[in-house]
Parts: sequence; structure tokens; C-alpha cells
Amino acid sequence: MMSNRSTDILFQLIKSLEKAEKRHFKLYIKRSSGKEELKIVRLFDVLDKLKEYDEKLLLHKLNGITKPQLANLKTHLYKQLLASLRLLKSTDSLDLQLNEQFDYAHILYKKGLYLQSLRILDRAKEIAKANQKFNFLPQIIALEKRIENLHITRSMQDRAELLSEEANEVSRHIDAVARLSNLSLQLFSWFVKYGHARNEKDEKGVKKFMKENLPADAWKQTGFYERLYLYQSYTWYAFIRQDFLQYYRYAKKWVDLFHEQPLMLRVETGHYIKGLHSLLNAHFDLRNYRQFEPTIRKFEKFAQTDRVKKHDSFRIQAFIYIATARMNQHFILGTFKQGLSLVPGIEEKLADYHLFIDRHRVLVLNYKIAMLYFGSGDYATSIDYLQKIINEKADLRQDLQCYARLLHLMAHYELGNDMLMESLSKSVYRFMAKMENLTVIEEAMFRFIRHSLPLSPRQLKPELEKFLHTIKHLEKNRFETRALAYLDIISWVESKVYGKPMSEIIHEKYLQSKRKK
Repeated sequence: MMSNRSTDILFQLIKSLEKAEKRHFKLYIKRSSGKEELKIVRLFDVLDKLKEYDEKLLLHKLNGITKPQLANLKTHLYKQLLASLRLLKSTDSLDLQLNEQFDYAHILYKKGLYLQSLRILDRAKEIAKANQKFNFLPQIIALEKRIENLHITRSMQDRAELLSEEANEVSRHIDAVARLSNLSLQLFSWFVKYGHARNEKDEKGVKKFMKENLPADAWKQTGFYERLYLYQSYTWYAFIRQDFLQYYRYAKKWVDLFHEQPLMLRVETGHYIKGLHSLLNAHFDLRNYRQFEPTIRKFEKFAQTDRVKKHDSFRIQAFIYIATARMNQHFILGTFKQGLSLVPGIEEKLADYHLFIDRHRVLVLNYKIAMLYFGSGDYATSIDYLQKIINEKADLRQDLQCYARLLHLMAHYELGNDMLMESLSKSVYRFMAKMENLTVIEEAMFRFIRHSLPLSPRQLKPELEKFLHTIKHLEKNRFETRALAYLDIISWVESKVYGKPMSEIIHEKYLQSKRKK
């Protein structure tokens, strides 16, 4: 997970350490009590106590160490910390164990103990295959081939033919996985940059990309990774196009794949967490009230397992996705005020994890929190959170950048800041037009705001009814109602027309929908 702030990499690594990891490092480094090692322990202790990285303060506290010496010490400390962590984490990571086995085999090969080396390689190969870690096989097979090429081991008849065929098979498998994982990553990257397809042009572009890049034999593949990346690709493809039913189907296939092969829950925990997040998003988009709660409970239970709790990246990932889902649940139910109880806990975790959470996730969480405050009628606090998004560089999630500005405009409208409205609505309109983000609903919204400013409450009512009729009429058009995936404009206008809080309107819709089901 990329940090959302540029900072010193050594400082960042130290701040990510838990108590047990710090204790292990001290024990590890004390085994070698050279002068250089004592200096890096000093450096470690000073950095550990700093709240923010400050090189001047650091040099002041490390009396007698010059700037060039500090650079060398930092490099040395960084390497030693990684070595200590590798030792501590090796039992917990299959990747590290396989690399360790390969290293042992290589050492034995260099010592001339070829048969011992081959025995370890054989065992590593079996573990890699059992856990579908096919990316490790080429280096294992390459060392086996080198040993067989240079030395007559007589370890097996027809060894050369078998190794060649095995190498070809692994190569074919890796190629299939690479093409499907590239497709999944590129589709996800498209979404992170733009959000949902804005118009027919976007949709055509995404369809064309999918058609050109989906391998012809993709659906014939039976391996875990091929199916995982295929389902992921279709999940992003459907999500971008706002085909929420297809989005649900493929997110479910993605999660079910892990239930079919439970061994992979440990091997690819991060992908399982992301799959649960996508499934919860699909329930939210389809308003699958009944399935939302059991799915989030399953996710919360999984988040409490040691596998997640003891792994920094998984723990942070689970926090972000569960927080998002819990806020989404309040949007479904219209229980905005109750949802505000989540905010202090989210803020606390965002502060704890600020070095490790990417800008995209922070952007999404701030938008969701702003929505909670807006739905609760606290427009001023909503504006505070929206400002955090508006002040960001608009280089990702252009969709959220646009809707943050629109919600910001609506919050000022609610506060009756008429003096601001004209210039603000022009500015937001220009921004959304530049981002090609204007649908008929937004056009109607800007028209309504411009026309309603000079009107009295009595004159405003028919304008609101007219506006509601216009957007209700467009409710079934995917591109026109793209806004509704971000902002429930219809419920907001209904709250004005019927003189009820927006939260009450949404809650009534939820109860109605529940009765139908």
C-alpha cells in the first residue's frame, strides 16, 4: 500500500514496526556488538521517538555524527531492519520460506553438494505447486537444469526431457496469468483515474479495450490465478459500466473461488479481502439489504483472525473496507446521524495509519464522511470534509472530485449562503464540464440552483416539483443517473418537495423496498 505522503523511507519503516518487531531488532543487532552496530541502535532510538522526520533535529540529537556519516548509518540501519524482519516473519510467509529454501539449495550447489541441493529444490517445488506459487518454479527449474547440465547426477532417467517439458508448461501457465492480471490491473487503474463510465464514448472505449485484451482462451483456464484475475477483470469491467448486476455476479464468483479452495485464503489473503469489499459494494449498489449485513459480519469476523490482525497491510486494508461498508449501510438505511458515531474511530485509525494509506482511499473515506454529515443536516462540517478533497490535486478519481464540488455547492445552498452561490455554481459547472462529467441530471441541477436563488419559498415549490419530475424521468438511464451512485440527488429534492429530512425520505424508501421483498 503506497503512502499518501512522501517521507523518509527509514523513518516510515521504523514507524510501521510493532513492539515485538522492535524488541526482535534489538536482540538481533546485539548479537553483533561492533561500533557501527551501536551507532545504528542509537539512530534507531532517536528516530523511534521523533513524531515527524526532521534531519536537523536528528543531527543535533546524534552528537558527533556528520551529515555524510548519517546517510551511511541510515542505509546500514535500513538493511539491518529488513534482515531482522525477514528472520522474524519467515515462518509466517510462504514466499519467504520458498526463497529461503532456494537460497539453501543455491548454497549447497556452490559447495558441490548437488544431490542435497536437488533434494531441497524438489521439496520447494512441491510446496510451490501445492500452494499455486507458480512464479517460483522458473528459478527452481533453472537451477535444476544448471545442475543437470554441468554435472552427471544420475538422479533420474530422462531428467532432461522432463525438466524441459516442465519448464514449458510453467512458462505457458505464467503467461496466461500475466495476461489476465495485466487486464485486471489496467481496468482497475482506469476506474481509479476516472470512476464510472461518463458517457457512451467512455463505455465504447472500455468495451474495445476488454475485447482486444481478453485472452481468447480465458474461459477455458481452470487454474486458481487464471480464474481469480478473470473474475476480477469482469468485476471492474461491470463496475466501470455501472452494470451492477454483472458486478455482483463476478464479485461473488471472486469470493466463492476462495471458499472452493480454502487453502488460498492464507496464500492470497489480500485478494480475498478486496473480493469481500467488491461484494459489499455490489450489495450497496443493488440495495441488497438482506445480504449486506451477513456479508459484512463475515468480513468483520475474518478481520479478527490472526492472519489479518498480525499483518499490517491486511489489517489496514480491512479497516478501510469495513469502515466504507458500515458508512454505506447508513446511506442505505437513511440513518445518517447514527452513522456519525463511526467518524471518531475512523479519524483515529486514519491518524495511526496515515503513512501507509494511499490518497485514493483517504479521498473516498473523506467523501463518505462528508455525506454522513450532509445527510445529518450538519452542512458546515460536511463542507470541512469536502474541502479536504477539493484542495487535493485532481489527478485521480475525477468523478469524486466533481461530486465533492457538487455536494459542496448543495451544502452552501442549504446554509443559505446566497452571496456565494452564483460564483460557486459557475466554478463547479466549469470544473465538471472540463472533466466531461456533466449528465442531464447535473445540468438540471445547475439550472435549478441558478433559477431558484431569487425566488421566495412560495415560488420555489413549483420549481422544485418541476426539477423532481425531470430527474425522476431520467432515473432508468445509466449514464444520466451516474450521479446517483455518488449522491442521492433525487432523495434530496424529494426532501425539499415533501418538507421532510433527507434521512427520513431514504429510510421510508428502505422500508418500502423491504416490504416488497
